[in-house]
This record gives sequence, C-alpha cells and structure tokens, in this order.
Amino acid sequence: MSDSKFTAPVVQELLDSELSERSPIPSLQEKILAIRNSLRPGQQQMADWQSGPLAISAVPGAGKSTGMAAAAAIAIARQYEPSSSRRQLVVVTFTRSAAANIKAKIRKFLRDDLSLPQTGFFVYTLHGLALNIANRHSDLSGLQLENVILITPTQSHRFIRTAVEQWIVNNPDVYLRLLEGHQFDGEETERLRRQSVLRTEVLPELANTVIHEAKSSGISPELLRQWSKQTTDEYAILSVAAGLYEQYQNLMRSRDFIDYDDMILAALRVLENDSARHIEQNQIFAVFEDEAQDSSPLQTQLLEILASNREYEGMNTDAIHRVSTHSPLNLVRVGDPNQAINSTFTPADPIYFRQFCEECDRIERLATMDRAGRSTRIIIEAANFALKWINNQWLATTKTNNKQQIPDNRQVPFRLQTIRPVEAGDPQANANPAPVGRGLELYTPRDIHHTVELLSQRVIELFGEDPTKNSAAILVRENRQGRWLAEALTPMCKEHKITLYDVGERDRRSHVPQEILALLQFCDRPHSPDYLKAALEALVQRQLIPTQDLNALASLPEEFLYPGPLAAPQPETVQKAARLCRNLLRARLELPLYQLISFLALTLNYDQAELATADKLAERVNQQIAGNSSMGGMLSALSEIVSSERFEPVETEDSEERYTRRGQLTIITMHKAKGLDWDYVFLPFLHENLIPGRFWVPPQSQFLGDFTLSEVARAQIRATLHEESVIPDVGQAWEVAKNLKTSEEYRLLYVAMTRAKLLLWMSAAQKAPFTWSKPDNLQEQAPCPVFPALKRQFPECVMNLAAMSKQV
Repeated sequence: MSDSKFTAPVVQELLDSELSERSPIPSLQEKILAIRNSLRPGQQQMADWQSGPLAISAVPGAGKSTGMAAAAAIAIARQYEPSSSRRQLVVVTFTRSAAANIKAKIRKFLRDDLSLPQTGFFVYTLHGLALNIANRHSDLSGLQLENVILITPTQSHRFIRTAVEQWIVNNPDVYLRLLEGHQFDGEETERLRRQSVLRTEVLPELANTVIHEAKSSGISPELLRQWSKQTTDEYAILSVAAGLYEQYQNLMRSRDFIDYDDMILAALRVLENDSARHIEQNQIFAVFEDEAQDSSPLQTQLLEILASNREYEGMNTDAIHRVSTHSPLNLVRVGDPNQAINSTFTPADPIYFRQFCEECDRIERLATMDRAGRSTRIIIEAANFALKWINNQWLATTKTNNKQQIPDNRQVPFRLQTIRPVEAGDPQANANPAPVGRGLELYTPRDIHHTVELLSQRVIELFGEDPTKNSAAILVRENRQGRWLAEALTPMCKEHKITLYDVGERDRRSHVPQEILALLQFCDRPHSPDYLKAALEALVQRQLIPTQDLNALASLPEEFLYPGPLAAPQPETVQKAARLCRNLLRARLELPLYQLISFLALTLNYDQAELATADKLAERVNQQIAGNSSMGGMLSALSEIVSSERFEPVETEDSEERYTRRGQLTIITMHKAKGLDWDYVFLPFLHENLIPGRFWVPPQSQFLGDFTLSEVARAQIRATLHEESVIPDVGQAWEVAKNLKTSEEYRLLYVAMTRAKLLLWMSAAQKAPFTWSKPDNLQEQAPCPVFPALKRQFPECVMNLAAMSKQV
C-alpha cells in the first residue's frame, strides 16, 4: 500500500492547535514538531504513532534506528500531558551494542531537543527483558538466579553430548537402525566409523537444531512425539529428536542450568498469572521492537502480551496475535525481512514479521521506510536489481520444478521493496553522496592471488591522499577467507601504513579455552575415540595437520597412534597427525601440570594475542586448582569455564566504532557486518559454491541417505509452526531446507552490498579453492549467479583487466 493511506493528511495548523491545547508546557509542541519535521516521510509515520499496532518495513540505510529513537522520544514526551498515566515505554532490540546505541539516541533527543528528563523508558535485548521479568517474579518463573548457570548450548557442548550418549543407551534398537543406514555389510571398521559419525556429528547436530527450534517456539518433547506420528520416514527423525530433547531437558534441570530460551519461557510463565501480568502491563504504555525480522515465535508472544491493554489481559495469546482495527496492541515493530540472515542457524524466521506486516497492511497500519541516503545511486540500483533478479529466478525455477504457481509469496527470498534515493532537502548531511570512481566496480580476476593484487591496488589508490579520511571493509563469507586475506594483505598494509583490522582474529581468541580443553582431554584419555577426534578437529582447524577423514582415525585410537608391525602403512597425512598427537602425549608425561596450557598454546601456533589469552587462562585455572593440583582438577575447571562461557570477552559499547574507524581496512564476515557501513566495501570471492552454496551431505554421513537429519527435522517443525496442513516427508523437507538456505544466502549478499556508501567493489575469480581449508587447491569455480547478471545489467561497471595491466 502507499504511505499516504497510513494516516489522513495532517493540516499543520490543526496539529499545532491540538498540541498547544494538550501540552502542559507551551513550547513542548514546537519541539515535538521540530523533531517530526526533521525526519523523512517513513520516519514521520513512526513519530505520528499514538496507539495501536504499527508495522514499519524499512530498507537498508533508511535510518530506522534514528527514526525509532525520535518516535520513542516523542511518545515519551506525550506522557507529560495531563491526561497521560506516565507509564514507561519499552524498547527492545537484538544485540547489546544496538541497545546501547538506541538508548544513547533517545537520551539525546530527550535532553537536547525536548529539554526533558532522560527517563520514562527502558531499552532491553529480548533476553534481557525476559530475564528482568523472570527475576522480579522468581516465585512464578521458577528461576532462582543465584542458583542457576546460563549456557549457550552448541553441537559440541557437553550437555548435548551427554544427552546423545544417554539416548543411545535408552534406545538401542533405534540407534542400531541408524547405524545400518541404507545398507551395511557388518564390517567392523565401518561399524566403528559410523558409530563415531553418529555419536559426534549426526546426533549432536540433530539435538542442537531441534532443541533451539522447539524451545524457541514453546514446543515440548511430548508435542514433538505427537507430530512424529504424522510422519512415515524410516528413521522416525522427529521421534529421535524428541528423545534427545527430553534427555537434554532432564540434564539441564538436574544440574540447575538454563539456556536463553529458558529465560523467555520463564517470563511467559510469569505472565500466565493474572496478577503478575496486570503489574507488568500497568507499567508499560507501549512496546517498540527493532530488528523484528529476527524474532522467534515465543519472543513475539512475549512482546504482544506486554503491549496489550489491560482490559484484554484475559484473552488467549492467539487472539492477541491477530491484528485488527480495534487491536489491543500498543506495539510498533520495525524491521526489514530482506535483511533476515539468521534463520538457518537460529530459530528466527522472517515469515512472522512478514505476517505482521500483512495484517497491519489490511487495516492500513503499515508504513514503508523506503528512502535511504546511505549509498550513492549506482549502489542502490545494483542492490534493487539483485533483489528483483533473485526473486524472478527463484519463482521461475520453482515453477519449473513444481509445474505450478507458488501460492504463497512469503516464501520467496525477498519482500518486494525498492530502495529509493532521498528527496531534495533531506535532513541527512551528504545523503546519496557522489560515487568514488564508478561507484560499482565488477572484476573477474584470474585466481584468488590476482584478486589480492587488484584489491591491494585499489586500496592503495583509495587510501593514498589522506588515509584518515575514509573507512573501508572487506566482507567475506567465511572466517577462513578472512584469515587468508589478512595474511596476504599484511605486507601491503605495513608498507603503505594502512591499519588492517581482522575482526575474526578476535573471535578466534574466544575459542582458546575450548581448543585447550580438547587437547588436554585427549592427553588425559588418549584411547577415547571422542577425545581423539576433538583434538584432531582442533589441529585441523589450526591448519597444523591436513584435512582428512577423522572418523576413520578416531574409530581405532591405538592403531592410529601406535600402529603395529602388521598394520597397513599409514599415508603421509595420517603419519603427520599421529606424530603430533604422540608429541602431545609425551609432553603430558614430561612437563609439570602448570606448564601444560602454555605448551599447548605454542603447539597450536597461536599468535601474540592468542598466547596472551592462553596465559590468562592458565593463570585462572592454576588459581582454581591451587591445593588440588591434578589433571582431573584442571579438566574440571576448564570444562566449567567453557560450558558456562565465563571466559568469553564482553562486547563493549564501542564495538561498532572499532569496526568502522577511519583510516582502517577492516576484514569482517558478511554476517557480522549487518548494521554497519563503510565508504568503500570490497566483496571478493563471490562464487556459487558459497553463495548461494549447495546443500550437501557430508561424505562421512551419506550412509544415512542423501539428506541430513537435522535439516529435515528443522523443515518439518517449521512447516507445522506455519500451520501447513501436512508435515512434509523427508524428500519434501529436504527441498524446503535447501530453499531456505538459498534464500538466506542471497539475503546475506544483499546485506553485504548495501553496506557500501561511495564504492562497491565486487569480484569472482575464475579459479578459487573448492574449500577454504585448502586455499592452495585452486579449481575452476562458477561465479555466484547474481554476479554475471550484474555484469550484463551494468556493463559500464565491468572493469577491463587487460587495460589495467597495461597501465601497471
């Protein structure tokens, strides 16, 4: 719908008159109008909100956080009117850094523009809000925070692994069926290999995926079992998942551990109580949600209950969710479904925000913030073209495959929403700036080394005159690409005095405790297949040994570590891994306990910062085991640090500043770049095998079939949550999973493209690694399908490499 349908045209004199009559402070209405008039049309619609539901669909660079902060400040100011109850506004966003950013902006509007106290509002992350509610009513939530430990379960978490082991013990017949797979000749070595794959990869991955999906949607193990009765697959995947989920829940309860989804569930338990719900709702006049496309069903339910009027408090949550003209929801949700890039590895699903937008559209409560001043026009045109081209290709491919029209356009990768340049007189300084060079530059280098040459040459040109004037970033799809690039670009940056900041390097330091623990557990129990495999994985990750079939090595630890005279000769790659593992065991025998962590850090070839992190870890562990210095004590202390995440560095409020400093070339992943922008953005290595990538089954687990259990389970759960009539079978679910991943990868590319302000540099080399764990193994690689389409659409932006080489 057009924005003009959202509100009736406001005559300025009538608005002035109304505000002057209602405002207790004569100048307050002028200050409110001054803020409102400084905003763009889409932002103004947010500022005009006074009650009811409102959806804001914002394009990248539209200024949604500034608009939300201004609207929040105006809503708080209106609470100073005599008829208002002076309740609080709750603002919710996705990350701590975003919460700090929007809180500072609201305070600035209140202090500098409205001359009001910097009160009347709270800013939370979703989990922070839930924890706050649960803590205030601990008798109802069941959470005694002084007695519980918060964890983030991952596939390698010991609770997940323990749940898997317990499920295997309790379900031997089902486990045997998985072990047999499609076919099995009973050979002992193959049986041991499959056991390793199931116990350390397939089942932990299934458990981790389903626990996140189910808990975030309020699905119990019992309900999951009921759903499994509607499926007919040979492995009973949802039934297996329900059993793993149940074991995990029992472990968590028995040890007084909680995860982030438990916080949301605890807050919802509080709000089931009429008295507690009345108390919470009575403190809040409205809820504003940022990044709404990243909400899960339970998070959305929590916000809707808090945002509903008290007279509706007895209604069920389904009724609350339905938006209508007389909706009880005082809820403003701001987001961009086209920037939803977390749904294939978190429970977030953009379909829920799309539904909210559709419901608000029906009652003319949808506004679109489609004017963006961040980027130069050619970058906007490229992003708009990519969005439409991808949607058209997706629809054409799906029609061909299904022989029919797709009935639900919510399943296409993008919501049809065009980024538009701002209008003349826009308040943003230097909106839609002039491009640097062509604004969009498209390169097809010979290989990844040629890519580095071209990228280096352009960086030197851009930073040449005044390195402190502009900001630049290289956005990569994988951390391994970033590590390789940082090494390749370091000499050039040193020579030209350009600061190179590899964001992934800091992230890798946060894995130091986990890697040290893996090696120490192996040193303590070298004959354990699980511990041997975990140690080998750490060594492969650090590129100390070649990538190889670790399950085959781990299934027979003694034969791998100390092969007898009759054993078959080991390949050189296996010999290298075995030698390194034997060196670790020798160090365990020869070194004192307190030196082990420092030795392992050196063995892992840590850099200076990682060594400092390891030293800090060693000091912490040695303090904890003082008086009980033993390998068991050390492992126990390390396990506690890793599982409770107490050693993780806390994000500071200036983290975004560190990523976007002027005079700095930042290497960062596309995921982490969301919400940030730079003058110059480089997107190298745009190849089809990464974007959109291929949903493939790892060779080691292909004995189960041409699908992965975890992705099938995820697709089946989401189909049920989306109220589809039938749970898809394995084949259909696998296709749905592939489409979900393809859509998300394309949205990730769209996010990456829209980070650039003055220049967007894109390349797809003719030769690149098939996997970046082996960057020297170059092969012919097809470009990301969008890249050739961009070259055809913008031929003037295709760089002539032959001419460039002659100039050099």
